[in-house]
Amino acid sequence: MPEATTMKRVARDKRQGKSAGTQAGEFVREEMEHIREGKHGARSAKQAIAIGLSKARRAGVKLPPSGTASPATRRKARADSTAATKRRQPSRKRQRATLGALQREGRAAASPTALSRHAHSAARQRSAGERSAAARKASRTKGRAGRQAAAKKAARTRRAAG
Repeated sequence: MPEATTMKRVARDKRQGKSAGTQAGEFVREEMEHIREGKHGARSAKQAIAIGLSKARRAGVKLPPSGTASPATRRKARADSTAATKRRQPSRKRQRATLGALQREGRAAASPTALSRHAHSAARQRSAGERSAAARKASRTKGRAGRQAAAKKAARTRRAAG
């Protein structure tokens, strides 16, 4: 069950007209916090993100599967979206089994290194044009203060590297 604070943030994002992906990001953030707190683990950053997206779909976020998703992943995404309308809890035995399996996994999946590695590999799978378009859109939607903050951060990073 998602936390009340997460649901509030999602509702605010929806009111502001933000994309389904942005709304789902709140659930992914919650999942990462759970792993860092030690509630449970995950096998990889990819799995932790998948759990968050699944939670988002079950909570009613209209998030379609990615364009490159496998047929099995598409089926699971459809099932999660359907579960949002049904509102039926899985059996206690199944819940306990799922939690038990996740508790046996490690906590490193939510580490900054693991997330950085995942982001890097995900970006590598996109073409240069797609990455460039995403950067252009980010600069358009960031706003003046956001651009200034990003420029300062980039300058700090360059100074640290050089």
